[in-house]
Amino acid sequence: MPVPEVLVALPLTRLAEPSYFQSILAFPPVKALIPVPILAALAPLVWWFFRDTWRVVDAEAAETRALAGDRPDYRPAAGCAIVAVVLTLQEYYGGRQVYDTMIRPWLHDLEGTGHAWIKLQRYDELYSYAWWAGSRIFGYVCVPLPLWKLLFPKDSLLDMGLRGRGFLSHLWIYGVCLAVVIPAMLLVSSQPDFGTYYPFYKLSSRSISDLLMWEAMYGAQFFALELFFRGFFLGALRRTLGSAAIFAMAVPYCMIHYGKPYLETNGAIVAGIVLGSLAMRTRSIYAGFLVHITVAFSMDFLALFRRDALPQVFWPSG
Repeated sequence: MPVPEVLVALPLTRLAEPSYFQSILAFPPVKALIPVPILAALAPLVWWFFRDTWRVVDAEAAETRALAGDRPDYRPAAGCAIVAVVLTLQEYYGGRQVYDTMIRPWLHDLEGTGHAWIKLQRYDELYSYAWWAGSRIFGYVCVPLPLWKLLFPKDSLLDMGLRGRGFLSHLWIYGVCLAVVIPAMLLVSSQPDFGTYYPFYKLSSRSISDLLMWEAMYGAQFFALELFFRGFFLGALRRTLGSAAIFAMAVPYCMIHYGKPYLETNGAIVAGIVLGSLAMRTRSIYAGFLVHITVAFSMDFLALFRRDALPQVFWPSG
């Protein structure tokens, strides 16, 4: 790969120029290595903060395995199989192609039969994201939880991160996580591909109502996502794998971020481990959900703000 011109015969005085610094970060070999020291620096911090949680979870898993004796626990196999099926269905049937070939024509016909409130021409893109968010919510919640109750009727679904007891006593952890995540988020938001990627719904800048409707469905699918990965998946693996369940969950969680900005996808590795450990520690998904939506909403806001595109009117004109 040829060395870019910005790196050749460059006066040291230019190192302080923002444009030069951005060009260095955009150089592929440099960009590829940026996450390495960051991940290496965060690893001891994550271990120090959650080491006691991991030990407790491992001890509980060891006790459960000892009590089970030779009886096999089919929960990890069932959980992994359900996760694989759900993510595969969402990848192939939860996207734009199904909306374009099935949902949009149906909405068009429905509007043509007197349902003028649909306003397909105005809200076509929003409807496509409603399909995307709805398919995620259905896949993350309506498929695994009833199926799990069918397979393991004695298990309580509340134990999959849905209990709220002790939530307020753990709320301080939410602040600590944000103190770590916000600087990383600001670094990611400085990358050139960030402003063009967020928000997903590009007409969020058209009106405040567009932005609010988008963020509502965006937040709902995040709750479903937390329930799926940090509730259902960890609940399926916890009693057998202990803390290793967190790292097993972080693999598919990172992979669903493929296609997003490179630094964010690397950040998903840390986020998966931290949010998984947080769910293990608090035995609920609520603190992790708050962290997730705070970061997600902030990234949308930063992207709109950086390109001076925050909406100025409540309803779209026309």
